Amino acid sequence: MSWLVTGGAGYIGAHVVRALAEAGLAPVVIDDLSSGHESFVPEGVPFVRASILDREAVEGALRDNGVEGVIHLAGYKYAGVSVKRPLHTYAQNVEGTRVLLESMAAAGVTNLVFSSSAAVYGTPDVPLVTEDLPKRPASPYGESKLIGEWLIRDQGVATAETDAPLRHTSLRYFNVVGSGDPSVYDTSPHNLFPLVFEALLDGRTPKIFGDDYDTPDGTNVRDYVHVADIAAAHVIAAQRLADGEPVEAAYNLGSQNGLSVKQIMDAMARVTGIDFTPEVSPRRPGDPDRIVATGELAARDLDWQMRYTVDEMVETGWAARRNAG
Repeated sequence: MSWLVTGGAGYIGAHVVRALAEAGLAPVVIDDLSSGHESFVPEGVPFVRASILDREAVEGALRDNGVEGVIHLAGYKYAGVSVKRPLHTYAQNVEGTRVLLESMAAAGVTNLVFSSSAAVYGTPDVPLVTEDLPKRPASPYGESKLIGEWLIRDQGVATAETDAPLRHTSLRYFNVVGSGDPSVYDTSPHNLFPLVFEALLDGRTPKIFGDDYDTPDGTNVRDYVHVADIAAAHVIAAQRLADGEPVEAAYNLGSQNGLSVKQIMDAMARVTGIDFTPEVSPRRPGDPDRIVATGELAARDLDWQMRYTVDEMVETGWAARRNAG
């Protein structure tokens, strides 16, 4: 039996694929390569180039590969851009999830790990985010992820008394960084680590957006979690579902403490050996002082833990980016 990874040619998906293979759970990838890279898919892993909006392709991938479960990472992940492209965001993230659920039901596949997002919380007014915090997404992206969770929940309820009940969990996480494989790196044009790496490689000075926040060093504080830890949590969630073990409806994969942007910049300078003073730009509207999640539930059930220091996060990400040339 195998596990289908939607978006498995992307930065996070490619790490999940490798973690599945290492755990003896045969991965299969479906990805339309709109932001992923076929070179990120390991040799020997079945690869279907198709959109999750393509019902025939999705159902075919499930049936043809004897799939027992799905790890659903495919989607449009740019929160800021989603404000300008709401219809595209909803098509990819909401309709894509609906098509996937429909395909799973038709193929008799009953296990699903959903890659959700901390964006479902919006801008919390508490310093530490727990799973039961009210959901107030502040972008079409966050809204689409929350609707995805609702779709999955409702399908679980609808199938609960059938011969093929949907078993599922959603993993909500924040800023994913680093690399667990020198051939895979973050290629997003919007994430902090690749933005800093590209600036340093181009001889430009990285930027900080605001240094007057109500935090110890004046820069905002966020969760930064290593991609290998994220991948490991997805695999354990898949194993628990396959083994019939109980899972929560959702887990935060949070750091508990967070890191400031200045701490990230200091680590960038230390690890790369490039001495720089970040350029300070005005705050971006709506950026809160601090958003950090607890990972207590995930630690209890998914062996979630922060296994990398900030320097190791930077070091692994920098090495993978430089390896790409």
